[in-house]
Amino acid sequence: MQSALSTDRSVNTLTRLARPVTGAPNDYDSLLGLIGDRRFVLIGEASHGTHEFFRERARITRRLIDELGFTVVAVEGDWPDAYRVNRYVVGMSDDADADAALLGFRRFPTWMWRNRDVLAFVRWLRARNDDQAHPARKARFYGLDLYSMRASIEAVVEYLERVDPDGARRARERYSCFDHVGADGQAYGYALAAGIADPCEDEVVTQLLELRHRSESYLRRDGSAAQDEQFYAEQNARLVLDAEEYYHQMYRAEVSSWNLRDRHMAGTLDALVAHLDGRSARTKVVVWAHNSHVGDARATSMGARGELNIGQLARQSYGGEVMLIGFSTYAGRVTAASEWGGPTERKHVRPGRPGSYESILHAVAVPQYWVPTGGLATEEAFLRPRLERAIGVIYRPETELQSHYFEAHLATQFDAMIHLDRTTALEPLELTPLWDRGEPPETFPTGL
Repeated sequence: MQSALSTDRSVNTLTRLARPVTGAPNDYDSLLGLIGDRRFVLIGEASHGTHEFFRERARITRRLIDELGFTVVAVEGDWPDAYRVNRYVVGMSDDADADAALLGFRRFPTWMWRNRDVLAFVRWLRARNDDQAHPARKARFYGLDLYSMRASIEAVVEYLERVDPDGARRARERYSCFDHVGADGQAYGYALAAGIADPCEDEVVTQLLELRHRSESYLRRDGSAAQDEQFYAEQNARLVLDAEEYYHQMYRAEVSSWNLRDRHMAGTLDALVAHLDGRSARTKVVVWAHNSHVGDARATSMGARGELNIGQLARQSYGGEVMLIGFSTYAGRVTAASEWGGPTERKHVRPGRPGSYESILHAVAVPQYWVPTGGLATEEAFLRPRLERAIGVIYRPETELQSHYFEAHLATQFDAMIHLDRTTALEPLELTPLWDRGEPPETFPTGL
C-alpha cells in the first residue's frame, strides 16, 4: 500500500509541474518546446470514445503540422479506409467533402473515426493543404491497423486491374482461398482453429512477393507519379499477409495476436517513413492510437505478460526521436459498446479508483492540465506500479476493475500526460436513439 504521505507528496509534485489547459492558443507552448526536433510524436487516448481526448489531440497535431513541420498523421485505423481520407486531404479524391471521405470507415466501431472531432480535423487538413504550393508540404493521413483484410484484398486486385490485368487474375485466384469465409478475418481464424479450413499463408506470401518483384515494371509503365498508388497496393498486400497470421493466431494465443497487431502497426509506420523519406528527408509523423498502444509496454503489466506495443517498438527503433504522450480522465461520459459489434452507447465513466493514477491526477486542483512525466521520476509514488484505466471500444463499468485497469509506471510509460478531469462522450456522425438517450443515472453502477 502506498502511504498517505507519499500520495500527498505526489499531488504536491503534480501541482507544481502542472501546465493548465484552458483553450488558449498558448496552452501547449511548453509541450512543443519539449518535443523540440523529434520526428515521432505518439499521442494516446484513455478511451476510444472521449470528445476531449480527440479535441486536444487535434489541437496539438495542428500545431505540430503548422509550427514543427510534421507532414504525416498515422492513426489506429485501417489502411484502405484511411487512405481514402488521405486522397481527399491532398486533393486527389472524387469525394465531395470530408464527410464522404470518412465513409470508408464502415467496420465496428464506426464512431472511432466517423465522429465530429475527426470530421473537423479532416476539414482543417484539407483547407490547410489547399494553401500549400509545394506538394511536399501537404500533410497526409494514413492508417496503421490490420483489420481490413477484405477491403485490402479488393484494393490489391483493383490496383492490378489498372496496371496488370493478368496479375489481377492471378491475385483473384490466390485470394480465392478466403472465399469460403468471405474474406472475413474472424470467420477465417475460427475455421482454422476448428480444423475446417486450410491456411492461406502460401497464397498471400506469393502475392506480396510478386507485387514487390513487378513493382519496378509497374512504375516504369505509369511514371513516377504512380509511386504512391504502388506503395498503397503493396501495403495492402502486406496487410493481408499479416492479417492472415493475426487471425490464424487469434484463437490460439492472446499475447501472440496482440504482438502481431502492434508489430504490423509499427512496421507500417517504418514503411511510411522509408517511402516518404525518399521524397523529402526526415519525415515527421504524429501517431494517434490508444494509450495501451502508445505508452511503453515495458512500463506496464502488459510487458510483464510478454506483450509489446508501438510505443515500445518506436523507442527501440528511434530512441530520443520519439515522444510519447498519454491522456487521462477521472469521470464523465464515454461513447462505447457493451460488447463487440454491439450498438453505440453513451455511458457514464465511473470515478477513478482510490490509489489509481486517475485519483492522484484528480487530486490536483486544476481541471485540465498536462505534466512532463520526467519530472515525476524521482517521486516514490510514481516509481512503484499503480492502477491505470484503459477503456477501449467496449466499456463494462460493472466489472471495471477486472476489465479496464492494469498496473503501470507512469514516469517511464509516457514522456507527458494530459489530464482532463471531467470529460464528455465523443459524438458519432450517425446518432442512434440509444446514444442520444444516454445511459440513465439509475443504471450507473454503485459498486464493483
